[in-house]
Amino acid sequence: MTPAVARTVHRVDFGNKPAPRRDSAPAGRIPRVARMLALAHKIDEKIRAGEFRDLAEAARELGLTRARVTQIANLLLLAPEIQAAILELPLVTTGRDPISERQLRPIVAEPDWQRQMELWNEVKR
Repeated sequence: MTPAVARTVHRVDFGNKPAPRRDSAPAGRIPRVARMLALAHKIDEKIRAGEFRDLAEAARELGLTRARVTQIANLLLLAPEIQAAILELPLVTTGRDPISERQLRPIVAEPDWQRQMELWNEVKR
């Protein structure tokens, strides 16, 4: 005669319950122009460290065109006060970003930081 085998039944619930909401999660997203500026700093850091030879290599590695990487890297030509203000922009909760990278191109083209600040103040309005 064979001994009786005790069986334990375990229940597993695979229900489609939504994940609990975290109250500490930020409500919104980082503005695109702030992400682009952070990327510009990262590219510059990697070029200085020798990880990228130049912007062309960065473009190849990132899967972007050389022109786009140049546009992004040009954000580093902005006055430090403008860069700080961009990085401190509030999270975007609805709709479009308040400031776009395209709006910054005329400011980037201006070599005088004082004039850049004047143009920046116009864009912010």
